Amino acid sequence: MSRSRLVLVPDGMADEPLERLAGRTPLQVAHTPAMDALARGGVAGLVQTVPPEMTPGSDVANLSVLGYRPGEVYTGRSPLEAASIGVELGPQDVAYRCNFVTLADGTMRDHTAGHIATEQARALIEALAAAHEGTPFEFHTGVSYRHLMVWRGGQVVPCVPPHDILDRPVDEYLPPGEHGLVLRRVMRVAHEVLESVRPNTDIWLWGEGTAPRMPRFRDLYGLSGAVVSAVDLVRGIGVYAGLEVLEVPGATGDLATDYAAKARVALGALRTHDLVLVHVEAPDEASHMGSVEEKIRAIERVDARVLAPLWESAPRPAVLVLPDHATPIRTRTHAASPVPFAYAVPGLPLEGPAAPHYSESAAAGTGLTVPSGADLMARFLAATT
Repeated sequence: MSRSRLVLVPDGMADEPLERLAGRTPLQVAHTPAMDALARGGVAGLVQTVPPEMTPGSDVANLSVLGYRPGEVYTGRSPLEAASIGVELGPQDVAYRCNFVTLADGTMRDHTAGHIATEQARALIEALAAAHEGTPFEFHTGVSYRHLMVWRGGQVVPCVPPHDILDRPVDEYLPPGEHGLVLRRVMRVAHEVLESVRPNTDIWLWGEGTAPRMPRFRDLYGLSGAVVSAVDLVRGIGVYAGLEVLEVPGATGDLATDYAAKARVALGALRTHDLVLVHVEAPDEASHMGSVEEKIRAIERVDARVLAPLWESAPRPAVLVLPDHATPIRTRTHAASPVPFAYAVPGLPLEGPAAPHYSESAAAGTGLTVPSGADLMARFLAATT
């Protein structure tokens, strides 16, 4: 097998300078010796993971990080999540993400329903499925607040992500149009069902899409690969890409995830695969919460508990680190701005600019901007072959 490669994706890690941090970003404030060493010893710059004409969702951005061109393969977020839990879509079926959320006085207060536990959520999904028995609507359990609804023979209705409308009245963001009325009825029934089981909990439908057709990663790049993530979306991308999707006990996709367990599973995969993608959701969750402290803490844990042990393992892999997109604390939602990257190959000098440390400003200071995730993947693989 050729040299092993690690792609580490701290979701939403990039940010904007904050007044409360004296004009610095959480990434600049965080103690990240492993990321800093990577930037000093390799190549650093900015990459545009989100095409200008597309919405900066984690779906589009993670497809880009993995080396795909989203405009050619993307059909929606939820079909990817469906694949991760083994739900097959026919050509006329439409998948929707089904979030458990907290609404108060008609306002989106929490897009996670208090980070509801999966086992509790499973009981709610079963209640919703029972209420829609005999209809075209199916409900499937995911993880925590993230679940799936499939509209068999349905319609694609453009919906707004709940994390984009935090603390806003929801009426103007409900599914639009004639077919949107059908989804609104589903949401009203869900409210009635959930009110007696878990008061103040509702569902929010979004991430609509049909099954995509995308080439396998091996066919694109000639390499085997694996995915380590607790997030159904990223796992679903791995399924469609033909990668091995690995289970990680203790990985939750939120701030309390077991970082060390992800590193251990990734280490084993690096021994049998050419490339392993490790995705950590925690920085993004902290941004959606609007918590500077939690974001800094999440970044430091990624550095110390995931990157450091993998970078120091034997044999040492080539490593590429980049967030999939920025999630600024100020807006508490995703942004399409370029994100910082750094990659290095142990014992091998690389052509390209290094940076004094790993941060948004240091990456911008190198003058290197890569136009797409696919171009960055090609650069990284060329440097490690």
